[in-house]
Amino acid sequence: MPSLSQSAPTFLSIEEAGQLLRKREISPIELVDAALARIERGNSGLNAFLTIIADDARRKARAAERAIRRGKWCGPLHGIPISLKDNFWTRGIPSTAGSKILANFVPDEDSAVAGRLARAGAILLGKTNMHEFAYGITNENPHYGPVRNPWAQERISGGSSGGSAAAVATGMGFASMGTDTGGSIRIPASLCGIVGLKPTYGLVSVAGVVPLAETLDHAGPLARSVVDVCILLQAVAGKYPKGAPAPEYRKLRKSIPRRFRLGWPKEYFFDRLDAEVRRAIDAAAKTLDSLGARIEDVSLPHLADSVEPSTNIAMAEATRYHESQGFFPARAAEYGEDVRKRLEMGREVRAVDYLNAFAVKHEIEKEFQAAYVHVDAIIAPALPIAAPRIGENELMIESEKETVRSALVRLNRPANLTGDPAISIPCGFTRAGLPIGLQLIGPHWSEARLLAIALAYENATEWHRRHPVLG
Repeated sequence: MPSLSQSAPTFLSIEEAGQLLRKREISPIELVDAALARIERGNSGLNAFLTIIADDARRKARAAERAIRRGKWCGPLHGIPISLKDNFWTRGIPSTAGSKILANFVPDEDSAVAGRLARAGAILLGKTNMHEFAYGITNENPHYGPVRNPWAQERISGGSSGGSAAAVATGMGFASMGTDTGGSIRIPASLCGIVGLKPTYGLVSVAGVVPLAETLDHAGPLARSVVDVCILLQAVAGKYPKGAPAPEYRKLRKSIPRRFRLGWPKEYFFDRLDAEVRRAIDAAAKTLDSLGARIEDVSLPHLADSVEPSTNIAMAEATRYHESQGFFPARAAEYGEDVRKRLEMGREVRAVDYLNAFAVKHEIEKEFQAAYVHVDAIIAPALPIAAPRIGENELMIESEKETVRSALVRLNRPANLTGDPAISIPCGFTRAGLPIGLQLIGPHWSEARLLAIALAYENATEWHRRHPVLG
């Protein structure tokens, strides 16, 4: 059964822990030891981590403690234990991308994200399990085993950043970084009951990340609260264009708007939803209305037409990368069956279909931009369902059969196609105790506004305070 609180220090917020560290009321060593104890207790059941670097984490915790004692505190992440999805390069640490092909790959340099987090003082605990090469959404990995949902271990965590989400949800570190090409941050965030942000395309560098589809790939934070997500985003984000305010965690609470406008899509996003999900989203909309939101219908009439084009982009670009590295088809037998089949399908995408997909992409971008003239953000479910069971391939939604892959991707893929920032925040639980996520999507570079609206909702509810109990 879910717990409303946990006594582990790793269930403090990053902001709270940072203040205690700065005042020397707690030490980085205590936080790292607490996180490692959670990993030791829970990872065998959840399979969230592929690599754990306990000795290195403790060494860096001692260094952080010495620095803080000398007054060299370098910000809210200094001394905070975190994890990284295993497709981020980390110098001297295996970076497998959840694959057999890269099982022995140890980079000699950090990814841009890993380097920024290290300079911010964050302490890496290890690398998290993921769907092979980030090319899937269940996190059922044939080489390293599935990541299990911390709320019900017979169910999926969601992917491809499922190990990161499961680790964060259970206090095995304060936060993590994931990647999102078709929902791979927001899907596991929703299914595991935490906050996940896919930023504006290009805001967070994917240099040193094993790619999936270069025009759709994003990197972003997963954490247990909106403010914590903001803290990570500040650490890893590049520059905002002139006139676009960059999010600042210290100003976030003061920037919560008294009045704001939300768009309720008339098409696509509310087609085929589980009844419990629909009730949770309706309740969330009422809460937002009480907080000052004016919710009005918006039209995205051609969004359903983007499904095949966005799939063609992803498949063609994924196959091109694997061919360029000499992985495919030369080492086809080393892939899991699902990834191998999708790479084979990518070879069948015609050049004309790939190019036409970008014409559709531009039209969909225009439709979203037209909606943003009238609203600050679009409200939608993060997913149409709660977590399916491991091994489940099809399900029924409103008496219609649908594949699990289609159900989990279809509400997330639009924001990857447009490159708009999108966030999933907890908004309820099913009767079976499974988390439900609310999605907010905003225009490019609107992270500050999006996070402020998300924080307003989070402050008015208790969903984010619930944590699963480790077995």
